[in-house]
Amino acid sequence: MLQLKNLNASYGFLQILWEVSLHVEDGEFVGLIGPNGAGKTTTLRTIAGLLKPTGGEILFNGQVINNVPAHETTRMGISYISEDLNLFVDMSVKENLLMGAYIVRDREKQLETLDFVYELFPRLKERERQLAGTMSGGERKMLAIARGMMSNPQLLLVDEPSLGLAPHLVTDVFNSLKRLNQTGVTMMLVEQRVNATLEITDRAYVIEQGRVAMEGPSSELMTDEHVKKVYLGI
Repeated sequence: MLQLKNLNASYGFLQILWEVSLHVEDGEFVGLIGPNGAGKTTTLRTIAGLLKPTGGEILFNGQVINNVPAHETTRMGISYISEDLNLFVDMSVKENLLMGAYIVRDREKQLETLDFVYELFPRLKERERQLAGTMSGGERKMLAIARGMMSNPQLLLVDEPSLGLAPHLVTDVFNSLKRLNQTGVTMMLVEQRVNATLEITDRAYVIEQGRVAMEGPSSELMTDEHVKKVYLGI
């Protein structure tokens, strides 16, 4: 579904990504792990069309999307959930969700997806009239993920969903992501909690200093000596 070939990306004169190559198959749950500043978020932003690559190729379903802007990548089936969430805090839960379906012209399809999202996130159904700005941190994360689902994406890019959350809320959010993947949604997750990421993903890439340093099945990376020493504290 997704392939990066020797991808380079920069912010001005500062190059962040160096020859990054990776792939995500249909239905997979893939993690990107690595230290802060390694280029994980930049990778997602570049895929989503928020940052134009300076070299290499991004292919989505076989089509090169290097120069496709973010609003068009959304129409193509890529949904990016940033760590900032970008919720409409003065709008209700339901209004936020329906805003996520703005590219879906079929009203019946919107409501069908809304029912699906409420089934996955029953807490949001309970709070559908509540203003997003009054929700807890964990609930806002769930709302952001659910809103990302409202456009019926083929690929969901999730950036740091555990940021700022208490441990028990992190478990709720991670369980929600796992359930989403089990419904058939292809996902790529950037996350600082390496152990939790490797527990729920199929495969993972380790990005260090803007380059892919390691890759493999998540279960194998959990037992790798470098990963254990540097990221798991073992």
